[in-house]
Amino acid sequence: MQRVGVLGAGTMGAGIAQLAALGGYETRLYDAFEGAAERGAERLDAALGKGAARGRWSEADAAAAKARVRPAAALTELEGCELLIEAAPEDLELKRELFRAAAAACGPDAVLASNTSSLRIGAIAAGVPHPERVVGMHFFNPPPLMKLVEVVAAKESSERALAATVAVAATMGRTPIRAKDSPGFVANRLARPFSLESLRMLGDGVADAATIDRVVRLGGGFRMGPFELLDLIGLDVNLTIARSFFAQGGEPERWRPSPIQERLVEAGKLGRKSGEGYYSYAEGATREPDPEAEIDAPTLDPGALARIDPAGPEILPRLFAQIANEAAYAREEEIASPADMETAMKLGFNWPLGPLAIAELIGPAPAVATLATLEAERGEAYRAAPLLRAEAEDGRP
Repeated sequence: MQRVGVLGAGTMGAGIAQLAALGGYETRLYDAFEGAAERGAERLDAALGKGAARGRWSEADAAAAKARVRPAAALTELEGCELLIEAAPEDLELKRELFRAAAAACGPDAVLASNTSSLRIGAIAAGVPHPERVVGMHFFNPPPLMKLVEVVAAKESSERALAATVAVAATMGRTPIRAKDSPGFVANRLARPFSLESLRMLGDGVADAATIDRVVRLGGGFRMGPFELLDLIGLDVNLTIARSFFAQGGEPERWRPSPIQERLVEAGKLGRKSGEGYYSYAEGATREPDPEAEIDAPTLDPGALARIDPAGPEILPRLFAQIANEAAYAREEEIASPADMETAMKLGFNWPLGPLAIAELIGPAPAVATLATLEAERGEAYRAAPLLRAEAEDGRP
């Protein structure tokens, strides 16, 4: 492939176009709103200049990448693009119509890749001529800094289209993984327990948000605790994602959105952007820095966790058991290879360990025992995946 078109010139689209240009592709940046493509190209130019000033690439590379980018005022200007990457808002009909129109401009051989994070690729491909060339190409935000790209296969996606998309992602300097067309694909799916189980622990009175975050950081090795991360993402954004997962998955109890989050969003407490979420962000409010870590790697040792906080031994085993459980459900459904699942969480969410390594750390038998106790007390949300139960019974890691 020589020429890439990007449909949508917002922050995400401009970031993807920047990667394409740095990867050596002629890049066309299109947006339906008048002047948006030009503004996106200007932001892209500025980002290339900043990157060169910081030593991320050379001045010569930045100049060459700038020369490869051209804003497109009309879809007809995308003619000759062999790959079109759609980065439009999360609206199914909008994405379908955009692909139908772009396909007419580029012909039957162009690969059509959607950057959707929540819609099914098969649903987007419906009604598009030659649906076998429609795939998912999910970048993480911001694309120039996040290395992961999920290449998603719908039922009709051809191996040619998938392989070409993987090759382009690698040439862009990203790490591509292959994913099944299922709710949340890989990284967002496997991240569900990190927030949902933490919210359940908060609701059960195990500990307050600050304590849970502290134990997860110091004992689990995560850069941010779950509530800090929710405040950063936006509680309303996360709640929308949680509702989408719950509906798409057939309303399983383990994915049920938290009533705590519902109440906070209704009250307008959306996190950093509103000034208050699980924490207050009033002027001058900052978190006390953590002490020097006394734990070098994630641990489930009760004594070590108790030194961090008296509630520590209750928090990480419960969180890690649910992470192991979701990973087992995902392995049963074959949403991705085990290696790609590990890569997804380490690159997409900066986890210190992938979910399978976390499952190994806690062990299938202790995970199932923890889940069984919680299921007896709190219900179906803690039902162990059949694969995890089988591994516990067989003594398999």
